[in-house]
Amino acid sequence: EVTLVESGGGLVQPGGSLRLSCTPSQYISNSYCMGWFRQAPGKEREGVAIIDADGATSYAESVKGRFTVSKDKATNTLYLQMNSLKPEDTAMYYCASDLSDGPLVVVLGAECGVNTWGQGTQVTVSS
Repeated sequence: EVTLVESGGGLVQPGGSLRLSCTPSQYISNSYCMGWFRQAPGKEREGVAIIDADGATSYAESVKGRFTVSKDKATNTLYLQMNSLKPEDTAMYYCASDLSDGPLVVVLGAECGVNTWGQGTQVTVSS
C-alpha cells in the first residue's frame, strides 16, 4: 500500500513563506493526479491546489497568486510553495492523490480527482 508523507509545516509570521513537500512511500508513475487540501478547526476540508498528470494546475481562489503547486517528475515529490501567508491560511495541510480504487473527489474544476490522503502537516500563521 502506497502512503503519502507530508513535511515542511510549521509556525510562520504573516507575510512569510513555507514550502510543503509530499513524498509517496513507494514509486508511483507520473500518471497520477496529485494535490493539496487543508482543514482548519471547525471547518470542512477544502481543496487548495491540484496538478494533473500533464502538469495542468488548479487553485482555490483564496490562494491564487500566492501559492504554487509543482511536482518533481523524477521522484514524484509534490510541493506547495506558499508565499504571503495570512492567518486565515492556518490549517492542517494534506497531500492527496488517486492511489486507490475508491471514488474520486474532484475539486477546483480540475480534470482529475483524488481518493487518498496523507496524515497532514500543520501550518500556523501567527505573529
